[in-house]
Amino acid sequence: MFLKTDRTAQLGDMNVSKIAENGLLYTQTGTPYYASPEVWSEEPYDSKSDIWSLGCVIYEMTALEVPFKAEDMEGLAKSVLNGKYDPIPNVFSKELSQLISNMLQLKPKSRPSCDKMLKYSTVQRKI
Repeated sequence: MFLKTDRTAQLGDMNVSKIAENGLLYTQTGTPYYASPEVWSEEPYDSKSDIWSLGCVIYEMTALEVPFKAEDMEGLAKSVLNGKYDPIPNVFSKELSQLISNMLQLKPKSRPSCDKMLKYSTVQRKI
């Protein structure tokens, strides 16, 4: 998340990061907690994978924890591929809960497109 001086926030993707461990550098792509099922399955992915990641970020902003948790990477992969997560706190609207649910669909074709997400955000701003 990038917080700008005009008090807006933007999501950014650093794509590849370097992790230093015991004096050695390791390359890591993406944030494992936000990786989509297709990424964990080493299948081709597209913008629907970004929708999944955004769903994870929105979930974390509401629940103050990531939707999929585990002790290690293998467990995290299983958790994501299982697709089950706790509901967000009930102080948030059912519509927000449904939006997150739509974004965290295991099948990419079942997730909303970027265009649909833009239309949804435009409608919400008008209300």
